[in-house]
Amino acid sequence: MADWFAPKRYGLGSGLRIAWQGWILTLAYVAVVSGAGVLLAGRSPWAFGSIAFTATALFLLIVARTTRGGWRWRWGKED
Repeated sequence: MADWFAPKRYGLGSGLRIAWQGWILTLAYVAVVSGAGVLLAGRSPWAFGSIAFTATALFLLIVARTTRGGWRWRWGKED
């Protein structure tokens, strides 16, 4: 799989998006969670929570797999 996200300089995780696919993924994630919030506002917090949890888990899984060098702890320029 191609690299969609740059690694963070310090710490664990991803930094900025470096490919258009990363931007599309982020926008789709925001759209799904926001849409669920608007459609389920006040009616079913459990349904919203399950949609948000599932979307977040999938988002993080895809981001972790498409980060250049993977997710690992980084200490700055020496990494």
